[in-house]
Amino acid sequence: MPVNKNALIRYRTIDSCLRNRLRKWTLQDLIKAVGDALYEYEGVEKGISRRAIQMDLQAMRSDKLGYSAPIIVVDKKYYTYEDPEYSITKIPLNDLDLSRMNEAVEVLKQFKGFSHFSSLNEVVQKLEDHVYAASNNTRSVIEFEKNERLKGLEHLELLYQSIIQRKAVKISYQSFRAKNGNTFEYHVWWLKEFKNRWFAVGVKGKGMVITHLALDRIQELELLDNTLYIENDDVEPASYYKDVVGVTVSTNLRAQNVKILVSLEHAPYILTKPMHHSQELLETREDGIIINLKVQLNFELEREILGYGDGMIVLSPASLAARMHKKMQQGVVNYSDPLLFHKTER
Repeated sequence: MPVNKNALIRYRTIDSCLRNRLRKWTLQDLIKAVGDALYEYEGVEKGISRRAIQMDLQAMRSDKLGYSAPIIVVDKKYYTYEDPEYSITKIPLNDLDLSRMNEAVEVLKQFKGFSHFSSLNEVVQKLEDHVYAASNNTRSVIEFEKNERLKGLEHLELLYQSIIQRKAVKISYQSFRAKNGNTFEYHVWWLKEFKNRWFAVGVKGKGMVITHLALDRIQELELLDNTLYIENDDVEPASYYKDVVGVTVSTNLRAQNVKILVSLEHAPYILTKPMHHSQELLETREDGIIINLKVQLNFELEREILGYGDGMIVLSPASLAARMHKKMQQGVVNYSDPLLFHKTER
């Protein structure tokens, strides 16, 4: 049974409500939640009727959609799932779903060889593996990096919609360094992922200073309908990150040459997976290789280098080499504390 986009929005909204057991949901509450979702995602202003929600609940209870949702009514008034772990997002794919996904994968695979669609390669591979595993009732044969406990991913959809619909958002946000959170209007221009962590990128106001907000530090998020959205007229994400490792970009710093000695042990990894697109091999020596990166000096670059421990030595610039030396020395001091190991052994 085909499900159109509006119906899918309704089912997912009802599902989200019924999974939230911190609140009791009357039929009127569900009508309002679904109406708000339809307006937010599709601009539907007429809302949703009582009968339409009742039919949706009936459809979700049945096996027509493959849901067979255990929806019950408590005290003749409040709707909830009898099984607190149930969600329509967790049900297995049916044969029709698998057939359609197979068709989609086959279409997408045709674009894998084109450079314009190179960013699709991993997505297509994930889809292909998932569909194969589901179709054959077997285990996935490809394991991609993921973090199931990563916070903030629930905000991705709303942030994505704010960009598509060109709407500002109201954000309650607390950075790692701040003692307290604060609330402000924000204009999201794009979403950025780095090292399995997501960021909303945009501007807070007319100052037009681009800032990165980590999704795991967002406390509350709301779309604003009556605030004028500040458009991104000329900043291309690819160009914006061209000279950095990670997401920390400075408008005041120029990219500079960073020469690094990489040990023989780590050289093969660095050669096959460069640290940055500007990486060049300058010299091959008996004790390793020397590479050059042309990048801004930022926190993520330092963290990448430190991640290789004694396998990397910064040769230049002198300022970065000094910082790495100081951090490595502090590491030695930390590991030299006998009390540290005494406490952990207890």
